[in-house]
Amino acid sequence: MALTWQRVQLARHPKRPHTLDYVERILTGFSEIHGDRFYGDDPAIVAGMGFLDEKPIMLVGHQKGRDTKQKLHRNFAMPKPEGYRKALRTMKLASKFNRPVVALLDTPGAYPGIDAEERGQAEAIAVSLREMTRLKSPVVSIVIGEGGSGGALAMGVANVVLMMENAIYSVISPESCAAIIWRDAGKAELAADALRLTAPDLLQLGLIDGVIPEPAGGAHTNWDGAAANLKAAIERALAELAPMSAAELIEHRYEKFRKMGSFFEE
Repeated sequence: MALTWQRVQLARHPKRPHTLDYVERILTGFSEIHGDRFYGDDPAIVAGMGFLDEKPIMLVGHQKGRDTKQKLHRNFAMPKPEGYRKALRTMKLASKFNRPVVALLDTPGAYPGIDAEERGQAEAIAVSLREMTRLKSPVVSIVIGEGGSGGALAMGVANVVLMMENAIYSVISPESCAAIIWRDAGKAELAADALRLTAPDLLQLGLIDGVIPEPAGGAHTNWDGAAANLKAAIERALAELAPMSAAELIEHRYEKFRKMGSFFEE
C-alpha cells in the first residue's frame, strides 16, 4: 500500500517534467497548433508537429503549470471541450498526411465547470474516443504523470499504450473514490491501493502495453534521463507499428480495446 501511495505522490510531484519539457528534449522543429476552429484555444492541451530524429510526427499532450500564474493559465491541465477538439483536429491532420500520433497524458481529469458543460464537454470527449479508433496513422499514448478518468482516456485510444514507471491511470482520483466509498477523503491511500492504478498493476491487467523506466527517485530528479527513456520507448513503438497498413492499424486498435475488461478463462 505504501508503495502505491508513493507512486501517486511521484506522479503529482510539482517538479515532474510535463509535456513541453519532454517536447523540448525529444523533438526538433516543434510547431504548435492553436485553436479548435469552433470556439477558441485551450492552453491545457498542447498540440503540434515536430521531428523525432528527423521523422515527422504529430504530438498532443496535457500541459500543467509550474507557478500559480501558469497553473491558472493551463487550468491545472484540466481541458475544456475546445482542448479536445484542438487535439482531435491535430490527430485528423496527422491521419490525412500519414503522420504518426504521439499523445502524452497528464491530467487530473477533464474540467467539470458549467462553461465546459455548456460547450459540450461530454460530447467532445465521446467524439474524440470514436474518432481516435478511426485514425489511419499509428497512435502511441503515454501516461507521463496523472491519467485521470475520461479526461485522459479521450487521448488514450492508441495502438500502443505505455506508462512512465511512476505514473498513475485511473477512472477516478483516490481522494474522490475514498469520499464516495467511505465518505472520507482521508482514506485516499487505501483507495489508491484498491484502484490498481499504478503502471505495474495495469500492465498485469493487460490494460497497457509497457512501462517506461524512470531515473532513480523519479522523473523529477533527472529530466534528461526521463526524456531519453521516453524517446526510446516511442521509437520502439513506432518501429513496431510502421509495417502496418491503415486498415491493419484501425483493426489492431479495435481488437485491443475490445479485449479490455474481459477476464473470463476457459
